[in-house]
Amino acid sequence: MDSLIVAAAQALAAGDVLGALKRVALRDDAPALALRGIAMAQLGDLVRAKALLKGAARAFGPREAVARARCVVAEAEIALVSRDLGWPERALETARIALEKHGDRINAGHARNLQIRRLLLIGHLDEAERLLAKLDPSPLPPAARASHELAVAGIAIRRLRIEPARAALARAAEAAGKAGIPALAIEVRDAARVLDEPAARLVARGSEKPLSLDEVEALLSSGVLVVDACRNVVRSGGETVSLASRPVLFALVRALAEAAPADAPRALLLHRAFRARHADESHRARLRVEIGRLRAALEPLAEISATPEGFALTPRGKRDVVVLAPPVEVENAPLLALLSDGESWSSSALSIALSTSPRTVQRALDALAAVGMVQSVGNGRACRWMMPPVVGFPTTLLLPGPLPSD
Repeated sequence: MDSLIVAAAQALAAGDVLGALKRVALRDDAPALALRGIAMAQLGDLVRAKALLKGAARAFGPREAVARARCVVAEAEIALVSRDLGWPERALETARIALEKHGDRINAGHARNLQIRRLLLIGHLDEAERLLAKLDPSPLPPAARASHELAVAGIAIRRLRIEPARAALARAAEAAGKAGIPALAIEVRDAARVLDEPAARLVARGSEKPLSLDEVEALLSSGVLVVDACRNVVRSGGETVSLASRPVLFALVRALAEAAPADAPRALLLHRAFRARHADESHRARLRVEIGRLRAALEPLAEISATPEGFALTPRGKRDVVVLAPPVEVENAPLLALLSDGESWSSSALSIALSTSPRTVQRALDALAAVGMVQSVGNGRACRWMMPPVVGFPTTLLLPGPLPSD
């Protein structure tokens, strides 16, 4: 490998994208194509970056298995950043195995980090933890170590283990500082900010207040009866009753919990569960049936008793009852939560992340676009969805910057 390629690679590792391009911009050999592809990805031109990396992979000969595998890993990283969740995961695993076989443990570890981050993005926490346990971070350089710690923190946050998450983010910040890459330091800082922002609302006795993740963790371990509207479960201590697949029952228990310790009127329960404006005998009969089902489901945690006006929820063991609600409750909130990361998503990627049909996602996107909450960029297969930029501030087209490095 000649000195210009080495110098360009060192410049990219240090975050000097333009310095790397100055050295290889006019070259079309395989190493130069690969470096140009990585540089264009960091500048934000992901389409051009993919084309360059594919060309580099074709240009490397059959004896250059390591170089070809590195191109596949770089292409997978671009797919992750561009939220192309349909990118073939098997190709990344094949590349990781090839890198590990040839002794490139650093890039093999980076490939494993990409696999874990993709699993986190689509909510497969158990599989992400399994892969994380197989990764030895000791040989990783500072930049890759920071990415590894971000994955550790991401799993801990989703498991509501906040102290381990803070420790992982502190290690990530230290590694990012050693790497000296500003974009990576910003990514770590933004991840750490999530821990101090409101993550949910506590609704109890007619009042509500915002909760941070630390407070949510403390609430769930306090032993009170929690009607969790973020996950549609009812829990107390180590016992959990899931009502995620029974929306009518969850609507009823939430209305009962919000009214506790008083009773909830029948008219309110009918409206919340069935959207009934004018109740008739059929509605009241159906309410009695659903209350019976709810009483059976919650039997280990609470009892439901009839009152002259409606029904009352009483936790067992003289415990308090509270509702844990999302910080903002609007229609299609999970979709907006994914788009709030600032990246542009395809509808197919959103469908994978939400585990729902592409048609359902597209209808939701069209509804959100009609009220100006999301916007589309591009047409056809190149169409991507994102949150509208803040009016009055320069967009990323005016202030281009490197994407976070993994």
